[in-house]
Amino acid sequence: MTRPAHLAAGTAALLLLTGCAATATQAQTRPDSAPQAGTAAAALAELPVKGRAPKTGYNRVGDFGPAWSDNTSAPGGHDGCDTRDQVLRRDLTNVRFKGTPHCTVASGTLHDPYTGHTIAFVRGPQSTRVQVDHIAALMDVWQTGAQQLTQDQREALANDPLELLAVDGPTNEAKGDGDAATWLPPAKSFRCTYAARQIAVKAKYRLWVTPAEKDALRQVLATCPGQPLPTESSAGVAFAR
Repeated sequence: MTRPAHLAAGTAALLLLTGCAATATQAQTRPDSAPQAGTAAAALAELPVKGRAPKTGYNRVGDFGPAWSDNTSAPGGHDGCDTRDQVLRRDLTNVRFKGTPHCTVASGTLHDPYTGHTIAFVRGPQSTRVQVDHIAALMDVWQTGAQQLTQDQREALANDPLELLAVDGPTNEAKGDGDAATWLPPAKSFRCTYAARQIAVKAKYRLWVTPAEKDALRQVLATCPGQPLPTESSAGVAFAR
């Protein structure tokens, strides 16, 4: 028997709708595509996820060496200049040095990545207006795998140009030991770079992230999925020679 035309049309429409619904369901259940190789998102996906180790036994100098020591295996180590001055020389503009060789930074201008403010640096009583931040806080790395590193590896981490950034002093103090789950730079335009640097440090030294930390980093990188993973030789990271 031949179906009436209106029934045939209704059946076709139903099949079309059912097919669209099935396609939509498949799209919703299809897993997200893998992050592009070489990006911070790809490196984050490879980091182990664990809870925090205890703070027990942590000692800044004992575990990570004297602040800004040049006597480390970090890139730029053993060049005659302490690490803090190397960071200031890299991150400040209009740099002037005190004496020779050109190691001790006497003054300069910081375009602070954390706040977007411009800060005049002059060595002396007001030096702390500009501080050098460990992008992955040392207490955080201590609790996420650094306890298992050798002393030499921890001292290298603490002086690695990948890990260090000249920033606004009060903002650095407000950050404290926070990870990405508890603190991000106020300047949102810098957050992708900040997240990528944290991930790069943890990947290089085979550390882990906590679940909350990974979620926070992933949310930042969702706004910049192609953000490259930096290395100690990347532009803006490597110390001047």
